[in-house]
Amino acid sequence: MIKDLLRTDWTRAEIAALFDLPFTDLVFRAGEVHRAHHSSVEVQLCTLLSIKTGGCPEDCGYCSQSAHASTGLKAEKLMDVDAVLAAAAEARAAGSQRFCMGAAWREPKDRDMAAVCDMVAGVKAMGLETCMTLGMLTGDQARALKAAGLDYYNHNIDTSPEHYGDIITTRTFQERLDTLDEVRKAGMAVCCGGIVGMGENRDDRVGFIHALATLPRHPESVPVNALVPIKGTVLGDMLDGEKLIDDIEFVRTVAVARITMPRSMVRLSAGRESMSESTQALCFLAGANSIFTGEKLLTAGNAGGSADAAMFAKLGLKPMEAEEPMRAMVAA
Repeated sequence: MIKDLLRTDWTRAEIAALFDLPFTDLVFRAGEVHRAHHSSVEVQLCTLLSIKTGGCPEDCGYCSQSAHASTGLKAEKLMDVDAVLAAAAEARAAGSQRFCMGAAWREPKDRDMAAVCDMVAGVKAMGLETCMTLGMLTGDQARALKAAGLDYYNHNIDTSPEHYGDIITTRTFQERLDTLDEVRKAGMAVCCGGIVGMGENRDDRVGFIHALATLPRHPESVPVNALVPIKGTVLGDMLDGEKLIDDIEFVRTVAVARITMPRSMVRLSAGRESMSESTQALCFLAGANSIFTGEKLLTAGNAGGSADAAMFAKLGLKPMEAEEPMRAMVAA
């Protein structure tokens, strides 16, 4: 039973066939899979805080925090622990279940680990799920974060292996997989997804889902982001505000992620601020059951808590309270 739920032998041909289904058939199938493993009316609320902004040496073409970008964003130091905990308390009061902390690093320095671990321990003590994204990790760093109480580590693969080199040159696709392996070996849950609308084609979206769905264990959380083109970044300047993926194709990507990774939380992430309520509703129908709420995602704008509450009321949705299915499972 568990083996079937965690099937990791999907072929690209099978995933391509899912993408090619008539849209209504695909969404219906994804909805059936979703309802077999998740509540149809509960959506997990997560909050994301940038604990160290700007100055990252990586050249990710989508990122305003890259030192290679010309966005005018100034590099800042790591936030004080108390300031991070105050933000976490606000997120909890607003209904968030998970508090995610992101630092614009290629990898954390050992000198920063004590403060980072204090943040994790403090947020965990509030009863929130904890998640961090700090770049690449060594085994010792992963174990230190686990010991501090970190539940999830986020490290996105971003896109397909074939398209990856067109977006990033300072870190390889394999290095991302190596960090995921260290996270798993340390005993933490994995949050791993990517971004669509970066000039990739349908084959790349197939490859992106295939890379996630054939990991040794599916990520417990799969964020699906729509590119937010920011002026001063490589992709933002190249696209000049043009949207390279339509809403139906975005929903298809969400639906295929749900079908191939049945028990994962599929998070509707960056790009929601430009989506209509109807598009977001289609994403929920297709199996998305987690969102970032609040006014900002790292440095990009977000829909905001009041807008999300109004949308939830209109759609009859409610914040999730139960534990995620994959975290409640015994590891196979």
